[in-house]
Amino acid sequence: MNKVFIIVEVPLIEQKFEVYIPIGKKIHKVTSILAKAISELSGGHYPIKDDATLYSKVTGRAYNINMTVKDTDIRNGSEVILI
Repeated sequence: MNKVFIIVEVPLIEQKFEVYIPIGKKIHKVTSILAKAISELSGGHYPIKDDATLYSKVTGRAYNINMTVKDTDIRNGSEVILI
């Protein structure tokens, strides 16, 4: 399996999204993809930012942008926050 199902909470627009992300990509690439997708899904209410950061909803810590998804604690059903 090369993707995991996650729930992305976006406080800026007060919405949650259920998405699949590739486990082989680095966090900075996944964050960029998520920001673009959420901007489209929200009808442009979420502005695409170059400095968007992905946080663990459980620990509140930012994910290291140089790690791949499979090397983090992100698993099927994980909840993350996009700021």
